[in-house]
Amino acid sequence: ADLFDGIVMAEQRFHGEGYQEGYAEGSHAGMAEGRRYGALHGARMGSEIGCYLGFALTWHCLLQKCTDEKSSKKIRALDSLIGMIQKFPYEDPTYDKLQEDLEKIRGKFKQVCAMLNIQSDFRIGTERSSLTF
Repeated sequence: ADLFDGIVMAEQRFHGEGYQEGYAEGSHAGMAEGRRYGALHGARMGSEIGCYLGFALTWHCLLQKCTDEKSSKKIRALDSLIGMIQKFPYEDPTYDKLQEDLEKIRGKFKQVCAMLNIQSDFRIGTERSSLTF
């Protein structure tokens, strides 16, 4: 009876072993793919935010010498954008409002561009990122 039991149960045993091996291999591949995906999208987000910060700091320096009321409003909007970027939680990928805060930064950037009468278009391509005016 033990001889036939081994034969009958072989399919179930091999199925279980195959499942365990496949699960372990899939978990490993999923972790590697997740790391690549996270690194790629983190780099894109960092590039976008860095571009916004460079833009804001440059315009802030250019407008500092202007004393009229319109320039003062533009500087306040730039200060607000710079502050939002500086408070952005770069090191915490588990921050639950990451996308929400990023959308607020994008909105503030568009507002600043409108105040400066600049057409903005931030694109991230596979080859390079660009900000065109």
